[in-house]
Amino acid sequence: MRSQKPRTAGGALAGLLGALAMSVIAGVLVTAAVTPVVALSGTATKSAVGIFESLPDHLDPGKLAEPSSIFATTSDGNNVEVATFYDQDRETLEWAQIPQFVKDAAVAEEDPRFYTHGGVDVLATARAVLQNAAGQNLSGASTITMQYVRNVLIQEAIAIPDKEAQKEAYEDAMRQDVDRKLKEMKYAISIEKKYPKDEILLGYLNIALFGRQIYGIESAAKFYYGKSAADLSLAESASLVAIVNNPSELQIDVEANLPANTERRNKILDSMLSHGKITEAQHEEAVATPVTPNITPRIQGCNVAEQNYGLGAFCDYVQRYIKADPNFGDTPTEREFNFSRGGYKIYTTIDLDMQAAGNDATRGTVPALMDGIKVGSASSSVEVGTGKVRAMVQNRPFNNAESFLKEHPEFTPVNYNTDEEFGGSSGFQVGSTFKPVTLAEWIRTGHSVRDIVNVNSRKGVPYQSFQATCMPDGVYSYGSFDFSNDNEGIKGNQSVLTTIANSINGGIVSMQQKMDLCGTFETAKALGIHRASDLPVWSQEEIDQGMAPPELLGTTKVPTLTNDPRDLSMVPSNTYGGVDEIAPITMAAAYSAFAGDGTVCTPVPIESIVDDSGEQVPFTKSECSQAIAPEVAAGVAFALQNAVTAGLADHARSSTGVPHLAKTGTTDDVIDNWTVGASTKVATATWVGNADPFCVDPANPDSCSRVSTMGFGNLMYADQTIWPAIMNTADARYGGDAFPEPSEAAIRQTMVSVPDVKGKSVEEATGMLTQLGFSVNDGGEVPSSEAEGLAARTDPEAGSSVGLGSGITLYRSNGKASKIPDGLVGQTGNNAKSALNSAGFDNVEFACGTGSDSKPKSNKVLSVSPESGAEVNRGDTVTLALACGKKN
Repeated sequence: MRSQKPRTAGGALAGLLGALAMSVIAGVLVTAAVTPVVALSGTATKSAVGIFESLPDHLDPGKLAEPSSIFATTSDGNNVEVATFYDQDRETLEWAQIPQFVKDAAVAEEDPRFYTHGGVDVLATARAVLQNAAGQNLSGASTITMQYVRNVLIQEAIAIPDKEAQKEAYEDAMRQDVDRKLKEMKYAISIEKKYPKDEILLGYLNIALFGRQIYGIESAAKFYYGKSAADLSLAESASLVAIVNNPSELQIDVEANLPANTERRNKILDSMLSHGKITEAQHEEAVATPVTPNITPRIQGCNVAEQNYGLGAFCDYVQRYIKADPNFGDTPTEREFNFSRGGYKIYTTIDLDMQAAGNDATRGTVPALMDGIKVGSASSSVEVGTGKVRAMVQNRPFNNAESFLKEHPEFTPVNYNTDEEFGGSSGFQVGSTFKPVTLAEWIRTGHSVRDIVNVNSRKGVPYQSFQATCMPDGVYSYGSFDFSNDNEGIKGNQSVLTTIANSINGGIVSMQQKMDLCGTFETAKALGIHRASDLPVWSQEEIDQGMAPPELLGTTKVPTLTNDPRDLSMVPSNTYGGVDEIAPITMAAAYSAFAGDGTVCTPVPIESIVDDSGEQVPFTKSECSQAIAPEVAAGVAFALQNAVTAGLADHARSSTGVPHLAKTGTTDDVIDNWTVGASTKVATATWVGNADPFCVDPANPDSCSRVSTMGFGNLMYADQTIWPAIMNTADARYGGDAFPEPSEAAIRQTMVSVPDVKGKSVEEATGMLTQLGFSVNDGGEVPSSEAEGLAARTDPEAGSSVGLGSGITLYRSNGKASKIPDGLVGQTGNNAKSALNSAGFDNVEFACGTGSDSKPKSNKVLSVSPESGAEVNRGDTVTLALACGKKN
């Protein structure tokens, strides 16, 4: 027990005088409240009232803190609460919702003259004054209105986001001195003037603290007795009202408090009986009823959403989305504060059917933990044209309680689907799922999906062959790099359609060499594709260990479009291999543009928000923009639909016949595996891979290595199970239409005439062919009458009409050939031989084409081999077939 200083005679006298002064002033205030003209008619009275001129004369109760809840909608249209958040567990009730027993219990014990005084009970105040005359701590004498005032002042203090200012205001509200008591009295009188008694009592029952974070009679009833306040019995009503007097000593979730609560409850019941609010029989029954709580906590946080619906990560995303929204405050601290007190009902965009299908497929295919690899999987689905997030699943269940995570390593506080600031990781390399972006730029710049490109693996590809007009020299860089194809079975010159369907790196490289690298990455930016974090693209250690793309080895400088740290690495390998780490939700949103006429929408997890009065609350909605032209989107969709029907994405076929477009992606060493695609209604991105590919044991840096998914069963193919499970459910819910017909320009095969390059130098001939869009192959030397080393001929030959981008074989002259003369047929054998000798052919032979009597002098030539016009080495034999007669 705290020791007390002995009171001096002077101190006691001062206390007595101060208390008497307060008693007089209180009386004057009450009189002023009731009959102001009379009260102000005397000099002494005016002097007393003057003390209060500096005090504010009105207190606005304001809005009480209430929990904010997140809802999801079932397929039959019902809203279910999936999570709640609060600083104060409170549910505000209307007057008619509170049972009379609760109202009578509060008034009978706390303030029997509540309905007759004007906010200050002069008799009770005088009694308290005399009891406290020897000291300055003036407790007691508080009417329900004054208690309400104090609670409002406390709530105002708690409602200050700044912790220091909040502490100061709270301490001021809790003071028990004369100044504070007088302020409470004046505020109480002002409230009594403005509000009816029932509204004041209602406010008191909604604002009062019932222990822990439980505020208001409704939340108290649910927490302590597991029922609504409307269903409370007399004994339960009195037991709950008893708690308000001293929550820490009387709250009934602490077993040791039950005797004290019972005693206080029975005192309240006695008061109710003495004031005629209950009968003797009701009193006896209630007093005989033991206090038997049914503690039913209102568990808050996203862990509940995970447990019940597998929505933990999505719930966390919603929470962070709001806390990043300036509509809810100027700072993150203020937004978080308002979120937990605002009483918001947040209706989300999630589709519970798709979510359930995704959870079942993901967690049934990809375990939360595996020895030797930090396995991960994530899938995000967004609605085409709106950006509404319809599903967000991952293999590891979500939980952000540190103590829980220590005991349950299979859980994670990280959302693999989102950017880092929304609780996500640093993203994952997207591999070949970036290729449709390069395709979009290809179509945008006037090319066709049926154009022909060289798809071979290559070494020594010069960097300067990649135009980059946004860079200082107009080219990407200098030097060269090597690349290979995973599929070496398809070689030579193939259509872009084949390149995309079979994900051939070489074809994409050939395409990019015909475009501006800056344009490709501007298209990616327009589609909203960005890195998931601000972390450096590659650490020096990763570069030194050979984990970076070849063109980045030995340097930490990565070219980008702007200085935005989220910009993609503007390197050639990114156009076909997706080296940057990107969140699944970003890829889903980008692909929705391919399926939605080129419109991309920022992902949004919220349908609507209403406050406790049912009014709409503004929030940041999805922003949609025309990322690519509709005809470009249609061309990409055409190629990606072909990848489903005739390519590597055949697992993305719909079970219901809804058209799908899709693209697969696998990164180097099979670290990451992707399927990204869409119908005209929903786009989904599924990633499966190593969530920590560089270091299996971060505590032991020497163990850093790239761990592939190949050695872990069917892990590298798990996306081929998860993606269809989600999309087939989406098809059943939303259907899907045929993709728009692509434009003629996007799908036609452009035909070009092969020029005559005969007699040109090889360099000039190659330039002429390349300028027309052909890829040139060296056919080696052939017999030709042209000077040695000059272009001899092409295959296809000059004048042929072939597809743009086709391969042309260029043959060089050996300088040792002549052309077989024309006009030999019909001449005599000797004359034809003389013509050949004149052309440089010395080895001429005769043969009988008909008959057997060869007389070259008179027999006519029937045919020449090689034929007239052919380029033949001059040392080769030329045979003349004669029309020989019969021998006699």
